Amino acid sequence: MASTVSSSRAHLLQKKDVDVVITFAKRTAMGRAKKGQLKDVPVDELLHALFKATLEKTRLNPSEIGDICVGTCHPPSPLYVSRAAALAAGILDSVPIPTVNWLCSSGLMAIRNIAHSIQAGEISLGVAVGVESMSLNPRPTPVVSDVVGANAQARDCIQPMGWTSEMVSQTYNISRQKQDEYTLISHTRATSRALADVSVDDTVRPNVSAQGLAALKPSFPEWGDASTTAGNASGVGDGAALCILTTRARAEAGGFDILAKFVGTAIVGVESRHMGIAPTHSIPKVLNHIGLNYEDIDVYEINEAFASQFAHCVEQLKIPIDKINPNGGSIALTHPLGMTGVRQVVTGLEELRRRDGELLCSSMCVGSGLGAAGIFVNERQG
Repeated sequence: MASTVSSSRAHLLQKKDVDVVITFAKRTAMGRAKKGQLKDVPVDELLHALFKATLEKTRLNPSEIGDICVGTCHPPSPLYVSRAAALAAGILDSVPIPTVNWLCSSGLMAIRNIAHSIQAGEISLGVAVGVESMSLNPRPTPVVSDVVGANAQARDCIQPMGWTSEMVSQTYNISRQKQDEYTLISHTRATSRALADVSVDDTVRPNVSAQGLAALKPSFPEWGDASTTAGNASGVGDGAALCILTTRARAEAGGFDILAKFVGTAIVGVESRHMGIAPTHSIPKVLNHIGLNYEDIDVYEINEAFASQFAHCVEQLKIPIDKINPNGGSIALTHPLGMTGVRQVVTGLEELRRRDGELLCSSMCVGSGLGAAGIFVNERQG
């Protein structure tokens, strides 16, 4: 198996004209929902600012954009506001801009959609965006009909995410102490590493301690073991992130910097009440599809929806913790739903550059009982 994996990794590192590559990957600062710096900024303004800054920074001619895909979850009429923001930023009216709602993986699915369109030859350059204002567009309560709701699995599918955290904690015996231990790792890394690079996030809380975490009251005392708290769950926040993708041949012809190569993705479904364990299925699926072992990946970004599910995923996958979320994850940084899938790629690629590493795996659980993962190759040197 080792020789096969070594061969697969070597194959991935080869450069071909038809490769889908990322030439630009940036994000806005993130803000705490309802309290932070972006609490009054609607999604269209976030997108407008992101598009304008991208065009100014890259000097990309808008006529070169074949498609834009925006991953977002909860704003009303998301296609209308995304299209309007693009037009106001100077993007031509000939450029389509569909939106996709895959909840926590919406940003990764936007990247996937653009990459697949390029691979299919439908476009040669596109933009993938993830954006969310959880301040102005909080999660709506899902409602199903009585006929659908009579099914137990269907009822599980629409339960609050905090309930799924408690179900994972209860089923897999993830103690409150263990959850807080993983939470402290996230906060410590975010304080010592992430803030050194992005000093304008207002979401990272310094001076988090084990004692302070242990003192927090359960957020959902009515469910399960009541081990989920405001400290060991992901933050609710606002922000946006963006990647430009094209073919290697076009990037080289246009003189674009090549940051990374898109390799592939995997999507899965799991039992809805244990939604959070999905990375334990999506990560091996994408690795197996591409022909890699866990050891081949240099950096993992695994979304920290809740410490309960994150702890289970880390220990079930048996990945060394120093490879996972080196700059902290959503528990410390916050989790603007539509943004996270792109944010993790931006963060992971930057960490690969710092480490002079080669392969990134980004993964997340998804509300309703889904999961996703993607593989990327770093092409920048530290």
